[in-house]
Amino acid sequence: QLELVESGGGLVQPGGSLRISCTASGFTWQYYAIGWFRQAPGKEREGISGTDTNGDAKWYADSVKGRFTISRDNSKNTVYLQMDNLKTDDTAVYYCAARMGNRIATLPKEFGSWGRGTQVTVSS
Repeated sequence: QLELVESGGGLVQPGGSLRISCTASGFTWQYYAIGWFRQAPGKEREGISGTDTNGDAKWYADSVKGRFTISRDNSKNTVYLQMDNLKTDDTAVYYCAARMGNRIATLPKEFGSWGRGTQVTVSS
């Protein structure tokens, strides 16, 4: 059974850094493109970053470009999101999602498998 588990969320001060992880099991990981999404209270889920099957191609939303870095280690079935210079607006539940194929996708409807999310809170 396909499973995605996010970890590494927590409380961080504005300007700080955090790295969250998404670890997969139950499927052939290297055939799936991965996306990171977030959802703040009262807001829609938004795509913020994505990578193709081998981690060469990457995409970032304008809101996180230059501050967040996505990477993947296929030997560990894990994708990371390094988040630097965090802002209070980054507070949200962060989700990873997987879709079969190499193409990077940016919309939630394009992904069939989701983790349960990890909370990131940016506050002083």
